[in-house]
Amino acid sequence: MDFISSLNSEQRQAVRQTEGPLLVLAGAGSGKTRVITCRIAHLLLHKGVAPENILAVTFTNKAAREMGERLEELVGKERRDGVIVSTFHSLGVRILRAECRHIGYRPNFSIFDSSDQVGLIRQTMRELGADPKKITPETVLWKISMLKNAMIAPGEFKPRFSDDTELLTARVYPRYQAQLKACNSVDFDDIILLSVRLLRENAEVLGRWQERFRYLMVDEYQDTNPSQYQFISLLAAGSRNLCVVGDDDQSIYGWRGADVRKILAFEEDYPGCRVIKLEQNYRCSGNILKAANHVIRHNPTRKEKTLWTESGPGGPIDLVVMADEEEEATTVVESIQTERFRRDAPFADFCILYRTNAQSRAFEEQLRYEGVPYVLVGGMRFYDRKEVKDTLSWLKLLANQEDEQALLRIINFPRRGIGESSVEKVNAWSMAERVPLFQALGRVEEIPGIAPAARHRIYDFFRLVQGEAELFSDGRRLGEKARELFSRLGIEEELMASSDDKTACRRKVENVEQIVNSLASFEERFPSPTLSGFLERLALMDEDRGDRDSKEHGQDAVTLMSLHSSKGLEFPHVFLVGLEEEILPHRRSIYEDMSVDEERRLMYVGITRAKKRLTISRCLMRRKYGRNEERTPSRFLAEIPDELLCHQHGATARTATEEENDKMADNTFAQLRAMLGG
Repeated sequence: MDFISSLNSEQRQAVRQTEGPLLVLAGAGSGKTRVITCRIAHLLLHKGVAPENILAVTFTNKAAREMGERLEELVGKERRDGVIVSTFHSLGVRILRAECRHIGYRPNFSIFDSSDQVGLIRQTMRELGADPKKITPETVLWKISMLKNAMIAPGEFKPRFSDDTELLTARVYPRYQAQLKACNSVDFDDIILLSVRLLRENAEVLGRWQERFRYLMVDEYQDTNPSQYQFISLLAAGSRNLCVVGDDDQSIYGWRGADVRKILAFEEDYPGCRVIKLEQNYRCSGNILKAANHVIRHNPTRKEKTLWTESGPGGPIDLVVMADEEEEATTVVESIQTERFRRDAPFADFCILYRTNAQSRAFEEQLRYEGVPYVLVGGMRFYDRKEVKDTLSWLKLLANQEDEQALLRIINFPRRGIGESSVEKVNAWSMAERVPLFQALGRVEEIPGIAPAARHRIYDFFRLVQGEAELFSDGRRLGEKARELFSRLGIEEELMASSDDKTACRRKVENVEQIVNSLASFEERFPSPTLSGFLERLALMDEDRGDRDSKEHGQDAVTLMSLHSSKGLEFPHVFLVGLEEEILPHRRSIYEDMSVDEERRLMYVGITRAKKRLTISRCLMRRKYGRNEERTPSRFLAEIPDELLCHQHGATARTATEEENDKMADNTFAQLRAMLGG
C-alpha cells in the first residue's frame, strides 16, 4: 500500500474508485500520470484484476512508454506484462490486424505516412484534371483528415457549392479511399475510423474486445476527436469501468480535430459518474500558478478548478517590453547567459516558447551568434528526409507489394532508366484493366506504347522485387539483409552522385546506414522481429511529431518550441515571447474563428510549463514584409494582476523618462560609491 499512502487525498480517491465511470480533472502539474499508473497497480495488486483485462490509452508513444516504465517500477515486469498501455493508433492497429478480414482488408495492410498520402492525393487530382497550384494536395488531405476524424464517410460528405476546396475534396475523397483499399493500405485516420466501423458492424468482434478490456483508462481525454471518442465509447460500453483523465483548460488541439466538448459533457454521457479534481500542483511556484488561474478564468465554458501549491510564492513574473523582435531575441539570449553563469545552470533549464514557428528565426540567429547550443523542436526529423523515405520505400514494397506509393517512389531509385512516360502508361493500364500496379509490371508485354528497352527494364525491376521479397520473408538477419540489399541496389553510389557537395552526400549515406542500425536494434529488442513489424513501428512513430525535448536528444541545450509542442513538458525557466495581438491570440482566432478561448488555453499551457521562473515578452514594433509595424499588447497580459508582474524594458524600448530615471540612479550610485571610498 506504500504507493497509495504517498498520494494526496484526491489522488487516493481517484486510485481507489475502480468501478463505474470516473472523470478525473487533472490540472497542470497535478500528477495525473502517477494517478493512472497507481490506479493500474491497485487493480493488479489489490483488486485481483488480470493484466489482460486492463487498457490504458494515451496520445503519444513517449507518454505510453513512460507510463509503462512507471507501472513496471510499481508492480514488476511479470505483473506488468499483459497490461496494454498504448496510443490510440497502436490500439487500433492491434485490433485491425486481428479482425480486419471482417471489413475486407488483409492483416498485412500498409500504413501510409503523410508523404505517401500527399503523393496519392496528387495522383488522384492529376487524374481528375485538378490544378494543384490553385488548391494544393496538402489542403485536400487536411480536409479529408478532418472529415475522417468527424466520422464522415466519402458518400456522406455534402460540400458547400460556394467552397472550391470542399467541391474538389468531394471528388477526390472517394477515389483516394478506393485507391487506398485497392492496395490494401490505410492512413492514420483510417486506423481509428476502420476500428470504429469494425466494432459497430460486428457484434461478435465488439463483444470479444469488450470482454478483453474490462477496465479502461484514457489519458489527455480533452484531446480526443469524435472518432477516438466513439472508439473508446464502444470498448467501454460493456463494463462501463471507464476512467478518463484530462484538463479542459489544456485543450489546445482543436485545429486538428480535438473536441473539448467531449470532456465537458462526460457527466451527461455517463450519468452517475464520479468527478474528482486534482488541483494541487507539484511543478510551479505560487505566483506562476496565480497568473495561470487568473488568465484561464476568463474562458466562459470550462470546469471550474483552481491550482495551488505548497512550494511558496516564488519570484515575480518578468514582463519585458522590447523595441522589436531583434531586441527581443538579444535580450532573451543575454538573460539565459547571465542566469546560467550566476547560478551554474545548464542550458537545458531554459526554454523559449512562441505561438508560431516563424518566430524562431530571430532566436536561432542570436543563439548561433552567441554560440549557445539549442534544440529546435519541430525541425526536419530523421524519417522525413528524402533519402531515408526513398530507402524505406524499398522495405515497404518488399513487405507489401500492393503498396503502390512505395512502388512509384522507388521504381527509378536508384536510377534504372525507367521514364515517367512509361510509368504513367503502366499506371493507366493497371487502372483500366483493374490489375494491381505491381502485377501490371509483370505483364508489361501486354501494355501498348512502351518501347522494348523500357519493357525489359520494367520487367527486370519486377523480378528484382519478387526475388528480394522472398529473402525478407522471415524475420532473421533483417539488418544484415538490408545492408546487403542496399549494397546490391547501389544506393550509396546513387547518393554520392546526387550533388557536388560531397559532405551533404556523405550525410545522406550515413542516414541510410542508420536505417540498417535501426533494423538491427529492432531485432535485438523484439522477440519475433519481422520487416512488417519494423515498418509498423516506424509508421506509428509519426503520430509523435514534435513530441521531443532537449533531454531526449541527450544535449545540454536551450529548447525552442511552439506552444503546441510544449504540452506535457516543464522547464525551470520559460521565456514566453511575442505577447501581442494577432500573435497570441493568433489573428485567425480574432478575425476568423471569432473566439480566443483556445488561444487563452495556449497561454495557460505556456505559463504552466515554468517551474521556478517565467519571463514574458512583447514588442513595440515587429517587421512584416521588411517594414516595421506597431504592435498592440496581448489582451492576456491585462488578465494577469499587476502585483504579480515585474515590469522591465529592453534598452531600445525605454521611454525618455525612464532613461532620465536611470541616469539619476547612476549618479546616486556614483555618489554613494565615492562616499564609501570607491
